[in-house]
Amino acid sequence: MIPTPGVPKRHYGLGAVNYHTGETVVLFKRRKRRREVAELLQALVDQHPTGTVYVAWDNAGTHQDDEVEAVVRGAAGRLVLLYLPTYSPWLNPIEMLWRHFRREVTHCELFETVAALLAAARDFFDRYNRAPQRLLSIIGSRAAMLS
Repeated sequence: MIPTPGVPKRHYGLGAVNYHTGETVVLFKRRKRRREVAELLQALVDQHPTGTVYVAWDNAGTHQDDEVEAVVRGAAGRLVLLYLPTYSPWLNPIEMLWRHFRREVTHCELFETVAALLAAARDFFDRYNRAPQRLLSIIGSRAAMLS
């Protein structure tokens, strides 16, 4: 018999990028369910305690749930969800950042451990959070041109 590696250990990145400042909020989780999406929204609200937070996202099933709705209600009007048309990732700035992330971090790379992969992923977002103008350029924000 040939031994197999078993079930792969998966981790998902859930994230948001501020279209005006280039600041990112990224969570790495073992699952990508409604609970994790609600955690991302709560992290956005916590990171921006005043003002309105606008979130552009698609109509994925994980985006529609009581847990997500509870975060939106708990934000008392400060969290506005902007639903994008189906199959239109080019309208969502975070998708451009994910594409760049895959090119820079995971494309043609083999990591010895999941921990090494997660460390490389965190390093990527830490570096770009220190260089927001570069990040704004990647996502095509006009704010990059105005600075």
